[in-house]
Amino acid sequence: MGTETALTFSDFALAEPLQRAVREIGYEQPSPIQSQSIPPLLEGRDVIGLAQTGTGKTAAFALPLLSRVDLSLRFPQVLVLAPTRELAIQVAEAMQSYAKFLPGFHVLPIYGGQSMGLQLKQLQRGVQVVVGTPGRIQDHLRRETLKLDRLRAVVLDEADEMLRMGFIDAVEDILKHTPAERQVALFSATMPEAIRRIARTYLRDPLEIRIKSTTSTVAAIRQRYWLVSGTHKLDALTRILEVEDSNAWIVFVRTKTATVELAERLEARGYACGALNGDMTQAMREQTVERVKSGSLDIVVATDVAARGLDVERITHVINYDIPNDTEAYIHRIGRTGRAGRKGEAILFVAPRERYLLKAIERATGQPIEPMHLPSLEDVADRRTTQFKEQLTTVLETEDLDRFASLVAEYQSEQEVSLERIAAALAFLAQRDKPLVPDAPPASPSLDKTPGPRGTRRLEERKERTTRERTPAGDRRGDDTPMIAYRLAVGESHGAQVKNIVGAIANESGLPSRLIRKVQVHSEHSTVELPADLEPGILEHLQKVWVAGRPLQIAPIGGADREYGRGSSSRRSAAPKAEARPVLSVRKGAQTDVKEAKKPSRRKQERDKR
Repeated sequence: MGTETALTFSDFALAEPLQRAVREIGYEQPSPIQSQSIPPLLEGRDVIGLAQTGTGKTAAFALPLLSRVDLSLRFPQVLVLAPTRELAIQVAEAMQSYAKFLPGFHVLPIYGGQSMGLQLKQLQRGVQVVVGTPGRIQDHLRRETLKLDRLRAVVLDEADEMLRMGFIDAVEDILKHTPAERQVALFSATMPEAIRRIARTYLRDPLEIRIKSTTSTVAAIRQRYWLVSGTHKLDALTRILEVEDSNAWIVFVRTKTATVELAERLEARGYACGALNGDMTQAMREQTVERVKSGSLDIVVATDVAARGLDVERITHVINYDIPNDTEAYIHRIGRTGRAGRKGEAILFVAPRERYLLKAIERATGQPIEPMHLPSLEDVADRRTTQFKEQLTTVLETEDLDRFASLVAEYQSEQEVSLERIAAALAFLAQRDKPLVPDAPPASPSLDKTPGPRGTRRLEERKERTTRERTPAGDRRGDDTPMIAYRLAVGESHGAQVKNIVGAIANESGLPSRLIRKVQVHSEHSTVELPADLEPGILEHLQKVWVAGRPLQIAPIGGADREYGRGSSSRRSAAPKAEARPVLSVRKGAQTDVKEAKKPSRRKQERDKR
C-alpha cells in the first residue's frame, strides 16, 4: 500500500467509543502503519510492524487492542513494553485519550524511579492495560504483584531499541510469563537477528508489515525549529510572520477545528488568512487555493489531508504549528515549498515534551533541524519600520504627489508648523492601525525560552530582574506575590509526586519553580498555589496537561477571585482536608526535593527517640 490512502478511521471496525474519541481528537486519515496494522490486530492476528519512530505506531496498536478490552474485568488484559520511561508515559497518555469514552477504563504506566507503593495501589484497584519498562515489569513479576496469566495481548514497542539498551533477556522472561494463546504485536525500526529470533519463538504466524520511510527532503528547504509552550504559540507565530522575508505561507495544524480557529485569530490580527480542511467542498477548496495563487490570501491554515497535492509557486514558508505524529506527514508538509529549484523555509514548533518527535523526524529525514531565535518585539519594530520606509520610497518614485504637496504647503502656512512635524503627523496617521512599535503583549514567559545565547541571556536577565525586584536579599521566602490556591485532579493513588507536578507546571507554563508553591499531594487530588496574575490562556492550557496518566483539570479553590498572600489564614481555611498524608515541596537551588510530611504521632515519637 502506498503512503497515501483513501481510508478513514470510520472504515475500521473499531468500537464506537473509540471512533468517537478519534473524531473528537480530529484525526482525519490513518497513516500507512495504521491502515495496515489496525485490521489484522482487530482480527486477533499477530503482527510485526517495521516502521520508524514517529509513523503513528501508538494508534496503530492502541485503537484495535482497546476495542478488544473487556471493561467489566479489572485485571491486566494488555501489556505494552517500552524501552524508556518517557515512551511508557507517552503511550499510556495516548491510550487514556483514546479510551476517553470507555467507562471504567484504567491504564497504568509502570517504570523505574516511581514509587513501588503507588504502583501497587493502582494494581490492587484494578487496571485493564499496563504500559511499562522491562526492568520494572520484572520487579513486579518477582514480587508476584503483577499477574499476566490472563493477558490477551502483548505489544513490544521499539523492540530494536530495547535490544540496544540490553533489555532483550528481560523481554523474553516477561513473554514466558504470558499465556501461550495471547496476541503479540512487535514494532521495530529494524529487524536484527535477536529480534527476529524472538518473533520466531513467541509470535504465531505473524503478518509482517513494512513501511518504507522517505529518507530525503528537498535540499533547497531550510529547516528550523522553535522550542515552544503551547500557550503562547500564537504570539510566536505572529512575530515570525512579521519578521521573515516571505511571500505566502502554509500553517499546518492537526485538526479540522484548529484550521478554522487559528485562521480566525490570525484574521483578527490583520492577516489575509484562510482555512483549508477536509470538511470543505472541493469548490471551496479550489477557491481558497486560487486566492493564494492570485495574492488575495497570504496565509493558509491547513490539515495534512487538505494540503496534499497543493502546489502554489508563491508559497515560501511552511509552519508546522502542531508537530505531526507521523514523519511521513512532515515530509509531505514541507514539500509544499522549495519546489522546482526554488528556495523554501520550514519552521517546526516543538513543545518540550515533543522533543522525541523532533529526533524521530531528524532520523527519518537524515538531516539536522537547527534551533531558531524567536524574533523579539524590537525585531518586529525594526521590520515594520523598514517596510514603512520602503513604502515611502515606492510612493515617492511612482505616484504623482503635486496635489498633496500643495495641501501640505497650505497647511504649513496656515498653522505655522514645520514640515518635519507635518510629516511626523502623517506618518502617525499612516501607521495607526499597525503601529511601528508594537505594544508588548501580556507577560509570556515561554516566549523567552529561545534556543541560543540571545534567548538564554534574555531569560536570565528577566529572572535576575524579577528576583531583584520581588525578593529581599538573602530571603527567598520573603516573596509577597499574591497567590491563588488550585485543586488538581491527580493524587497519590494515581502515582503523582510533587516533583512531577512542579515539573509539569513549570515546563508548560514557563513559570519559575519558586512561584509554584504549597504543593500538597493527597490521595485522589493535589493542591498548589500559583500567582494571582496568571494569564487565562495558561490556566486553560494547564487543564489539558497530563501528570501520572491523568489531566490536571486545574480549578481554583473557593472561587477564581480569591487571592492569597503568603501566610494568609484564608488560604489555609480554603484548602480541602487531606485525604492522605501530604507530600511537601522544598526548593533547594534549582532542584525540587521531596520530603515526608509529619507522620502520625506514634511514629513521630519513635523517630524523635532515634
